[in-house]
Amino acid sequence: MNVFEEVESEVRSYCRGWPTVFNKAQGSRVYDESGRDYLDFFAGAGTLNYGHNHPQLKLKLLGYLVNDEIVHALDAHTVAKRDFLETFQKTVLIPRGLDYKVQFTGPTGTNAVEAALKLARKYTGRETVVSFTNAFHGMSLGSLSVTGNSMKRGGAGVPLNHVFTMPYDNYLDGCTPDFLLFERMLTDNGSGLDKPAAVIVETLQGEGGLNEAGVGWLRGLADLCKRHEMLLIVDDIQMGCGRTGPFFSFEEAGIVPDIVCLSKSLSGYGLPMAVTLLRPELDVWEPGEHNGTFRGFNPAFVTATASLDFWRGEGLREQTLAKGEQVAGTLDELADEHDKDIAARRGRGLAQGLVFTDPPVAGRVCAEAFQRGLLMETSGPDGEVAKLLPPLTITGSDLTEGLAIVRESVAAALDA
Repeated sequence: MNVFEEVESEVRSYCRGWPTVFNKAQGSRVYDESGRDYLDFFAGAGTLNYGHNHPQLKLKLLGYLVNDEIVHALDAHTVAKRDFLETFQKTVLIPRGLDYKVQFTGPTGTNAVEAALKLARKYTGRETVVSFTNAFHGMSLGSLSVTGNSMKRGGAGVPLNHVFTMPYDNYLDGCTPDFLLFERMLTDNGSGLDKPAAVIVETLQGEGGLNEAGVGWLRGLADLCKRHEMLLIVDDIQMGCGRTGPFFSFEEAGIVPDIVCLSKSLSGYGLPMAVTLLRPELDVWEPGEHNGTFRGFNPAFVTATASLDFWRGEGLREQTLAKGEQVAGTLDELADEHDKDIAARRGRGLAQGLVFTDPPVAGRVCAEAFQRGLLMETSGPDGEVAKLLPPLTITGSDLTEGLAIVRESVAAALDA
């Protein structure tokens, strides 16, 4: 592995916790070049909701490439794009009563967030965007400005302006009424808060430590935005595409955001793809006003269209919720058994984790898991959460095996 240390930048991260060289993957398993297999409870940080190299997606992709169909097209009309738009509308939007325009923003989640922030400011003519404590929205400057993590913000090297941070659900004492501070500052001419263009929120903060916004809190936020004429942006980049059960993580709350950001598992295959969904009346862009060379990556359209077959009916949603209950059961048992060391279980669906009172223990759990053949990561501002993101399509036996490794890894880390 000398070439990685000699040539690759010091910014590399995940590989430091997984000191091996991977070369193959199938379903919920990854293999290194020695042939050792690892169960994947990381799933590309939520990019591989349908696992690695899913056969029905792979066949569609291979057929497309073999036929010399167009790969790169910027935003030109293509058959692959048309198929995706028609299928997305029929399978996702119409059944949920959602009326959104689809903007192809560029290949990554931060592109979708940047587009959302720019559009909100353009449409409202205002500058300030409100975000929340422990939020994570991306690594480019606009996205970083609405991100809470001080280490990531520090990497910007310039001031991150035109934003205002408010407490996320249950950030305070749990007794303070929701939005007491937010509402007061919006109505007080002496608060120093300029009228915001928008509010951006994750319904479940993946990188921020699996903090979950309650249904009532989300409804209250949507109502607050409506009353004060602020656009509501939901960043569903990691928690969308079924990670929490429904296709969109905000469905349970019954809210309809003005703008939605999607990426990660949207292509279904790990191919770069991102979109910003927006209410039709918000579509005030001039042609080319927000563009990008790789916003028309047609192979991603092909696999994204094929992946929407999983969303015909309620099967995947119900399976994910059932598997989520199994994960919650195991993690709750661990939290009870180690109540002095584990503060809580957090998350829902197949995005859950354990919060350790001593933050470094979470990292040790992940290291012990790797030694036992399981990939997982930490999250939270101090890396205090051992986080599980298995593929939604993981088999029952693989899920059970992985949870057993988690149990062993927690015990080993606490004994260290």
